[in-house]
Amino acid sequence: MTEPAQSYPEVHPPVARVESPRKAEILAAAAELFARRGYHGVSIGDLGRAVGLTGPALYRHFRGKDAVLAEMLLEISERLLTEGSRRAAEATGPAQALDALLRWHVAFALDNPALITVHERELDNVPEPQRRKIRRLQRAYVEEWVRVLRLLDPALADDRARAAVHATFGLLNSTPHSAGGLGRDAMAGLLHTMAAAALTVA
Repeated sequence: MTEPAQSYPEVHPPVARVESPRKAEILAAAAELFARRGYHGVSIGDLGRAVGLTGPALYRHFRGKDAVLAEMLLEISERLLTEGSRRAAEATGPAQALDALLRWHVAFALDNPALITVHERELDNVPEPQRRKIRRLQRAYVEEWVRVLRLLDPALADDRARAAVHATFGLLNSTPHSAGGLGRDAMAGLLHTMAAAALTVA
């Protein structure tokens, strides 16, 4: 399978759920800190200092550190699902839909390594109500990929398709560890080719 010729436009951290530029700034700083030091290694004071606020001043935007994490992971999960589903729906066929999903997730993972790290590592630290919603969104995103795979191959069993999708996410979400040695476009093409080949094997 040859490397795709199309480009991968950059995907920047979204702000759809964010009510103000200040909240967006706090979430972006928190993603970097949580990814680098872990959720438990970051205090409210650390978050405030990262954006030029005192710890108490940060409470005007978020009720606590857990609310920052919950907002971040809800937003990521919603955007992955909403944008992925939109791109797949606009495709002209199942092969094009799978390509659109791959390009979307590759671009997101390459452009947001801190968010990918936090998304993968810190869900258990989100309060239970928000955690349930995040998991529902994540399952729906997986099922969108499963739907497209089964359109490509109706004989493919749901459980096998689901396992293939989870394995593919493991590959695509490795970007915080694997993307340093190549340029962005080269790494995007490599990830796309490897993931498409893995899903074809399924």
